[in-house]
Amino acid sequence: MVHLSRVKRGKQAQKPQQEQDQGESAASPYVYGTHYATEELPEHVMSEREMPADVAFRLIKDELSLDGNPLLKCASFSLLMFKAWSDGVLVWRVLLRLICKNFIDFEEYPQTAHIQNRCINMIAHLLNAPTTEGDGELDTIGTSTIGSSEAIMLATLAMKKRWQNKRKAEGKDWTRPNIVMNSAVQVCWEKAARYFDVEEKYVYCTDTRYVIDPKTAVDMVDENTIGICAIMGTTYTGQYEDVKAINDLLKAKNIDCPIHVDAASGGFVAPFVRPELEWDFRLEKVSMLIDQVYPGVGWVFWRSPEYLPEELIFNVNYLGSNQATFTLNFSKGASHVIGQYYQLIRLGKHGYRSIMQNLTKTSDYFADELKKLGFLIMSDGNGRGLPLVAFRMKPDDDRLYDEFALAHVLRQRGWIVPAYTMAPHSNQLKLMRVVLREDFTIHRCNILLEDIKAALKSLQEMDAEMIQKYTLGAKLTNFAAECDQYICRDQRSHAQYALIQSMDSCLSTSRAKV
Repeated sequence: MVHLSRVKRGKQAQKPQQEQDQGESAASPYVYGTHYATEELPEHVMSEREMPADVAFRLIKDELSLDGNPLLKCASFSLLMFKAWSDGVLVWRVLLRLICKNFIDFEEYPQTAHIQNRCINMIAHLLNAPTTEGDGELDTIGTSTIGSSEAIMLATLAMKKRWQNKRKAEGKDWTRPNIVMNSAVQVCWEKAARYFDVEEKYVYCTDTRYVIDPKTAVDMVDENTIGICAIMGTTYTGQYEDVKAINDLLKAKNIDCPIHVDAASGGFVAPFVRPELEWDFRLEKVSMLIDQVYPGVGWVFWRSPEYLPEELIFNVNYLGSNQATFTLNFSKGASHVIGQYYQLIRLGKHGYRSIMQNLTKTSDYFADELKKLGFLIMSDGNGRGLPLVAFRMKPDDDRLYDEFALAHVLRQRGWIVPAYTMAPHSNQLKLMRVVLREDFTIHRCNILLEDIKAALKSLQEMDAEMIQKYTLGAKLTNFAAECDQYICRDQRSHAQYALIQSMDSCLSTSRAKV
């Protein structure tokens, strides 16, 4: 577990030196000529003495160089970087000035709030937000969040509270809310349901279908359903779910159930690549929508104020003025919102359209080349999904290696290409994913293809004993999958969750063999 860390006892903090070595300056022009290069960096207990700023910066900077190269990372869904080196210099100059600004302090920083409102309006118009007849005002309301995860939490709360208010007004039971969603949802949807006591009703993927089935989803709706979640770009394969089909079925059956569209990945791709695709507020049943255009900031929109219960909005005045707030987090930096605004006005629709169309062409080219190498493509091309390629190897009983082994060899070459198992109930499919970002050119695509060819050749030349070292993790996953029905916590759990009860014995046996 990366984000939860057990506190360690740690070593006793070093006592401050009375003097530095003779002739050594606290701000030495060469850090590794100072005594700091011969001492361990504090890990568990704070040091008693100060460290010069340039020394601290250099030591941290050099340690972070051990991380992977972001240019070779093909797993992340954060697509846009700053358009050019000059852009990066200019925007960071602005963002550095905003580090000390607390976004929530509207009284002291009113212009920052105005810039947020500009972003909300620009994005809402792009999502075809409905307007009130006559005055041209948007009915839609929205707010910025710290990433799409907070937006999902807020949207789930709003759906649950609206459903509860309706049930209470009708004098019916309001204690058993549920939400219908694909088993391939991002983990934050599971968190939201579990944290806020909402039953999860999953439409499970199969070994041939990796998105939600509209008919099954609508059939699962009952009087306790607070909404249906539809995804514009799943984490596993990048495919768009058929929001319009869900909308039409709900209307045909006269079912009062809102659709929440999670467009954190595809919300700023589909409008520029497939503008004719109906998935946003053009559909009557779409009541809430999440978008994430810029890393570190998310946006959540409600079709009209009726979908955001007033009791969830708090009014405070202890920052110097009356202001309304609906967030899980109160304080936050202003830099990400300003960065978002910079991207919107810097690129404009033409800039975004050019980038997304280029990414789509490159991803189609990459998928075609992978097919020539014998891979099976699981993602959709030609703009029918995100600009990514999800692929797997063809079933082959004679092959000793799998996707996890290939990912391991590519990692040795610097590429970070994730290998993972498909969502539960998908026949334990293993696959890999390459997300194409703005800087992923055809040239770099060809370099990756050549490295994949070299990695496959290297794996084919390995003997069984060497292959076992590369596939240990995969074998543990397969072992857990076989035991999934017996020891997994619930039907949504991935196979690797089952290792909680069986890891020790399996690891000791596998290590002995290796």
